[in-house]
Amino acid sequence: MALDQGNDFIVKDISLAPFGRKEIELAETEMPGLMAIRAEYGPGQPLKGARIAGSLHMTIQTAVLIETLKALGADIRWVSCNIFSTQDHAAAAIAAAGIPVFAYKGESLEEYWDYTAKLFDWHGGGVPNMILDDGGDATMLVHYGLKAEQGDTGFLDKPGSDEEVIFFALIKRLLGEKPKGWFAEVAKAIRGVSEETTTGVHRLYKLAEEGKLLFPAINVNDSVTKSKFDNLYGCRESLVDALRRGTDVMMAGKVAFVAGFGDVGKGSAASLRQAGCRVVVSEVDPICALQAAMEGYEVATIEDALPRADIYVTATGNKDIITVEHMRQMKDRAIVCNIGHFDNEIQVSGLKNFKWTNIKPQVDEIEFPAGNRIILLSEGRLVNLGNAMGHPSFVMSSSFSNQTLAQIELWQNRDNGKYDKKVYTLPKFLDEKVAALHLEKLGVKLTKMTKDQADYIGVPEKGPFKPDHYRY
Repeated sequence: MALDQGNDFIVKDISLAPFGRKEIELAETEMPGLMAIRAEYGPGQPLKGARIAGSLHMTIQTAVLIETLKALGADIRWVSCNIFSTQDHAAAAIAAAGIPVFAYKGESLEEYWDYTAKLFDWHGGGVPNMILDDGGDATMLVHYGLKAEQGDTGFLDKPGSDEEVIFFALIKRLLGEKPKGWFAEVAKAIRGVSEETTTGVHRLYKLAEEGKLLFPAINVNDSVTKSKFDNLYGCRESLVDALRRGTDVMMAGKVAFVAGFGDVGKGSAASLRQAGCRVVVSEVDPICALQAAMEGYEVATIEDALPRADIYVTATGNKDIITVEHMRQMKDRAIVCNIGHFDNEIQVSGLKNFKWTNIKPQVDEIEFPAGNRIILLSEGRLVNLGNAMGHPSFVMSSSFSNQTLAQIELWQNRDNGKYDKKVYTLPKFLDEKVAALHLEKLGVKLTKMTKDQADYIGVPEKGPFKPDHYRY
């Protein structure tokens, strides 16, 4: 495929930039949080000197985030965190604005990891000093690269997946190409990372528990105005959008199976039910299972659903949720997709030896020896970004406002010892601030407590209104 490559960008078609710019301007109207942050913080340039390596879906909404970070003083390089999630007109618009970006929809895994490595070759020399991550791949490249550079290379010969084969090959290549101690230089330079997703956060907590986290991290995912909005309300709108764009299937009356009833699963189940599906949910957690039952969903195992489900959606963050054996038992042309994070929720690698027919981009039919077929969307990667346009701008404004505030928090406190090599969350008052920034757009009017009322329940008159342990 011919790609447009400039001095410091790789995109599919730079001529799409004017279209991308028009959609960015439309999105800005629907992203009041980010625009308010630009207005409030822009004059002070709180990110001046920050060199942010961003690995997050290169969408129109992300373009608004990138330009917000730039407006606050940051220097930026960007890649997508998913091979199918880039919106090519968004990438073109960012490249045309002079911001280095390496992303296009439909990257190979080799290209994906090559582009991730380009985050750390800073334009003008040097390396980044901040990471903004989604899923943790940029963070993992630094950690695994340093591990190998320090002599612990045994893991490089023991990949556990096809993607790790490519990832580890990249590390070997970088060790050969870069000056000795390059990974150590990068690790030392990074002053912090803000992480967008549940999957990436799990990786950070694991590193921190093992005492191996190389720099401070802010868990953006567990900000209430991220997980309870993006994960829930975003999925509620974008899942069915993706299913319809990918398959044109009539949703009403179909039986849909959702694996997992966390925030993403809750939004996904609601999306399907609102479209008229009869929804079956599976869960390992008795609390989430009880929630699903009391919301009126049938709660059962995937084995129970196999004879009757028409649509399967994984939303767990775990692996091997839908196995090859499960798929062989599904109804003919059952639709299978994932809205968790990685493609290993579905055993896609185990389908290689069956007959594949590509219907259209990100829609494949796999035929089994018995003659039954499944329709696999986005090769098991994020269906809402692969087959549709992701979450709406408004809900992403909430998530990305948290990302921006996290970057400011880490950068402004990089030298004062406030943050150790641990995983933190944003303080409650910032969570409430992000919510407040989005109320006017919806015509919401807040009730104000009197001082007497605030004193009576023991909270400040202007917040925070809830303790940190409050669950919403």
